[in-house]
Amino acid sequence: MPATPADVRAVALALPEATERPAWDLACLRVKDKIFASMPPGEEWVAIRLAEGENRTLAAERPEVFSVPHHYRNSTMVVVDLAAVDRDELAELLTEAWRLRAPARLRAAFDAAAEPSDQA
Repeated sequence: MPATPADVRAVALALPEATERPAWDLACLRVKDKIFASMPPGEEWVAIRLAEGENRTLAAERPEVFSVPHHYRNSTMVVVDLAAVDRDELAELLTEAWRLRAPARLRAAFDAAAEPSDQA
């Protein structure tokens, strides 16, 4: 099933200390005031910050899903067509973006919470 703007918000805002605050007429998803994703109102796409070069790699490998518009050419943002991804892939991308912007303390706590417990 294709991802939706509601999925973007649900996944992103479930990440530790993630917030939404508008900027430039976009809904900007942030961690510690650093933007990791943004969406325009009424559209079916999201721009997600990735590691250096990963945005161009994804756009080259899957142009039907990912693109790097001219206004993002000097950034690490990639535009994701929500109709072309499912919620699981969207969650992976948003989590990766969050990790790139989150402070080390938050990443460590997130990773510790995700590790399986040895206690029975």
